[in-house]
Amino acid sequence: MAYKLLLLHLQIELMKLEIHPKAQALIFDLDGTLSDSLPTHIASWHAVCKKLNCIFDEQMLIEMTGMPTISFAERIKREQNLEIPAEDIVVLKQEEFWRNINRIKPHDAVIDLMKEAHGKIPMSVGTGASRISAMLQMKELGIDELFDFIVTADDVVRHKPEPETFLKCAELMNIDPEFCQVFEDGELGMQAAQTAGMLLTDVRPFVTDPFSA
Repeated sequence: MAYKLLLLHLQIELMKLEIHPKAQALIFDLDGTLSDSLPTHIASWHAVCKKLNCIFDEQMLIEMTGMPTISFAERIKREQNLEIPAEDIVVLKQEEFWRNINRIKPHDAVIDLMKEAHGKIPMSVGTGASRISAMLQMKELGIDELFDFIVTADDVVRHKPEPETFLKCAELMNIDPEFCQVFEDGELGMQAAQTAGMLLTDVRPFVTDPFSA
């Protein structure tokens, strides 16, 4: 097993995250793509559910990554038979996450590519996070001023897996969708990029440590 993990690690090191030759603009997801925020999200949800005397199922994050916090809150409320409004659950989660924003870390492979492309090609962020959460994360990572546009959950009606988030990024950058390259880690976000007819790069091989499995 250790030998196989070593081979996998070496294969990932030999791989290189690249800009597609056809790309005229880049779109980056935030959580899980630019930022290693999953542990902080998990801890925040567990803290909220502890306050509400219920249990948070971590599988939910795998299934719903890319969707806005209200969708998570509505599911928790429904599955846990909670009386509290979903909007109040969102407030609790956001406050918990914001208090611990300093715990997030960068995904260096993606951020290095983004910084190398800065000033050479239009770039935007398309995220299911709220604008406040997105800006706090990006400021913490020191990348808040490196993008031309940021499209958040507050800016669209139909969230991932619908393509509206990415299509709005393309519209703001004035680039046809077929020439936009999306960097994503979430299944729903990948569906959104494909539905939008964009070039898709799955960043998971570049941001996942094989020795953490």
